Amino acid sequence: MDNQVHNQIVSFIWGIADDCLRDVYVRGKYRDVILPMTVIRRLDAMLEDTKPAVLAMKKQLDAAKIGNQWPALCNAAGQAFCNASPFLLKDLTSRSKAQTLKADFIAYLDGFSPNVQMILDKFKFRNQIDTMVDADILGAVIEKFTSSDINLSPNPIYKDAEKTILKHPGLDNHGMGTIFEELIRRFNEENNEEAGEHWTPRDVVELMADLVFVPIADKIKDASYSCYDGACGTGGMLTVAQDRLLTLAKRRGKDVSIHLFGQEINPETYAICTADMLLKGDGEEASHIMYGSTLSDDQHATRQFDFMLSNPPYGKSWKTDAGKMGGKKNILDTRFNAYLEGGEQMAMIPRTSDGQLLFLLNNISKMKKDTELGSRIAEVHNGSSLFTGEAGSGESNARRYMIENDLVEAIIALPESMFYNTGIGTYIWILSNHKEERRKGKIQLIDATAMKSSLRKNMGKKNCEFTPEIRKEILRIFMDMEQSEVSMVFDNSEFGYWSVTVERPLRLRVYPERDVPVTLFKKMTRKPHMIKQ
Repeated sequence: MDNQVHNQIVSFIWGIADDCLRDVYVRGKYRDVILPMTVIRRLDAMLEDTKPAVLAMKKQLDAAKIGNQWPALCNAAGQAFCNASPFLLKDLTSRSKAQTLKADFIAYLDGFSPNVQMILDKFKFRNQIDTMVDADILGAVIEKFTSSDINLSPNPIYKDAEKTILKHPGLDNHGMGTIFEELIRRFNEENNEEAGEHWTPRDVVELMADLVFVPIADKIKDASYSCYDGACGTGGMLTVAQDRLLTLAKRRGKDVSIHLFGQEINPETYAICTADMLLKGDGEEASHIMYGSTLSDDQHATRQFDFMLSNPPYGKSWKTDAGKMGGKKNILDTRFNAYLEGGEQMAMIPRTSDGQLLFLLNNISKMKKDTELGSRIAEVHNGSSLFTGEAGSGESNARRYMIENDLVEAIIALPESMFYNTGIGTYIWILSNHKEERRKGKIQLIDATAMKSSLRKNMGKKNCEFTPEIRKEILRIFMDMEQSEVSMVFDNSEFGYWSVTVERPLRLRVYPERDVPVTLFKKMTRKPHMIKQ
């Protein structure tokens, strides 16, 4: 997609918020309308050509009194979704009365298939309808999104009936996904106090993808691979991982497919992730994104994955999850408990104030053991996963388990202020259960804290970034496994330690010739015969 077209569409949609929502919504709430309406309009545009076929199919199914009509209707629509209402979005622009518009718009929304209904529910979009109707802006919003000045359809629009003069090019799935991600980025910048919870900077994600895929690029085969993120947010890591693997495979003449899986606990970001998959035409992938807590309600418990990338929440309490799993002291989940050679249980349960290590252990439990590549993991953590907990604690046991099983390839220290909502130091952990020979029994530590490029304008608390050149240099240091001022390689055994309590007798010096002043002792409050000798 041409960058100029991309920028025009993003600016137009962004302008809808300023034109229609100002004075009705505070700026931080624009996304509550704009994001779901962008999804709705894109889905509507993709269904326009097949709308007559869908309505004809519905009429037949109704006559035959068929119950579950959605598979047949989606098939008639030629998509993983459909809308069985008698309306297209542009039909609603002719409604002159607010209440008629409201009723027809609700009927239009109700006509979507269950997978779209789930997205609208998680967006809580229906909660916005009364607000827009009361402010008399619903019609204006719909009119803007269906305007001839913008094309969110996959089909081109022409200025003449002969279709010789192009007005707007068609927008393919990848282009639509890119536009949607750009809108998410802008809204996250507007709400920078929460952006880092759901969105990892693109430069960091691309470095993680390089560290996961480039080392095994020459081993990629004509095959199907899987990628998982247990804290997937809006799905940015999965999208970048998919693009990176497909690009590396194409350069090597390999025909691969990659299936994306994720889980997210925040309803809005879950809706965004699922919608993004649908907008890109990945109907099957959208069904692989699950809603709920990965820790207490793992909905991919039976699966294993080739690649896993994640930025789990750090410094966030998981006390509620612990309660659902029977309480911290009674958690028997095999993801978070290991056994020593003698059969003794080794609990890897961290303190309830910070559960990030549990996400890493969750990924480790999903590693493939019977494939040539095994599994590769990249995760972002803060310093807590490295330094919290004395020997024998849950945190220390988790580190012990990873090191003794030779899973850690490298830990990379990132510059401070790389993320939108925090300026603290962060680290990328790289794990593999099929290490190459030279890495076996060793861990590489890379100090990239000074490898950064300053931003012209801060994005929240983010004031620096990784340029492509910096990412290439960090990747080179990792690939070369060099020893230098910023890279050191240690044996696994050097990270082991014991916590030993050293006790010694109380050391007093006695001077028998000295008199002890009576005033040195507290006044006696009990009778002498009551004092034990």
